[in-house]
Amino acid sequence: MNWSATGAILLGLAVMIGAFGAHGLRGRLDAYSMDVYERAVFYHFVHALGILIVSMLARTGALTSSRENWVAGLLCAGVVLFSGSLYVLAITGVRALGAITPFGGLSFIAAWLLLAFWLRKSA
Repeated sequence: MNWSATGAILLGLAVMIGAFGAHGLRGRLDAYSMDVYERAVFYHFVHALGILIVSMLARTGALTSSRENWVAGLLCAGVVLFSGSLYVLAITGVRALGAITPFGGLSFIAAWLLLAFWLRKSA
């Protein structure tokens, strides 16, 4: 998997989705839903940037390819599950989707803890 390209694509999508929310949804969503949407964009952006950084760590030799795949894969899953469920929840109001969101959060947490463990081990 080319995680550098994946991170860059996800960053571009975060900007587009954020702009859509700011210009296309403002006034159509209530304050709560807009807050949920903005939180999704923030986490999407931060973790897409994380994928890009992890891919650079692998290129410098700080991470093996296998470890890069684990960390970046978990971050990517987190973006899809966490931010994706929040985007849909904010737009549709279907609160049952909130049950998916914690799995994305767990993916984020697992990714960062694995990265810390592997980087500490290699130092």
